[in-house]
Amino acid sequence: MKTISETEYATFFDDARPATTPYSSLTCRSLISPMAGTARFRNMNTRGSRPNEPMPGKRTRPRAMGAEGSILVNAPVSDVYERWLAFEDYPKFITAIKRVRKLDPNHFVASLRFNGKHYEATLEMMLRVQDRRLAWRTFSQGHTPTHLATGVVSFLSHHDRMTRITFKLTSSFGGAVARRVEKYLRNFKRLIEKQIRESEDA
Repeated sequence: MKTISETEYATFFDDARPATTPYSSLTCRSLISPMAGTARFRNMNTRGSRPNEPMPGKRTRPRAMGAEGSILVNAPVSDVYERWLAFEDYPKFITAIKRVRKLDPNHFVASLRFNGKHYEATLEMMLRVQDRRLAWRTFSQGHTPTHLATGVVSFLSHHDRMTRITFKLTSSFGGAVARRVEKYLRNFKRLIEKQIRESEDA
């Protein structure tokens, strides 16, 4: 799997393309997106600065990398969507997030630990389409460098009450983003399938 630079993931909020490659139990592929939409990203995140130039009076923004993964889970799409919508449960499968506290329906405070450092971040819901898609972003609080992460999760219902999840993650925290995507998807699969089994056995 490859990771991409920040100029290549400008279309992260475009439609997911789950049929692009054959599916296996876990399919991750590199994102090589066209440049369309770069201006929208630049206006929102860099306020007109070029991607690798420091903003006036600011420290240089860490370079953002992105990756995409896909996994098939043995659970109905409605259950899968609702589980991803429960941001307070993210620490159970996104290991970099240690705690989430709800502020309002679209904003949360998240405590993160990455590379041995702690961060306080605001998590903001950007898009919510019932049983189809979720999108969010995080940005740091306090005096830490400005870190940004965006996530887009798409859901596709399959036969036999199964669901295909496609997860796109972009992060300026560094590290192996592709491996993190794989790990988070596997964690989520174990979590949701265990929950389904326990509810059926009850």
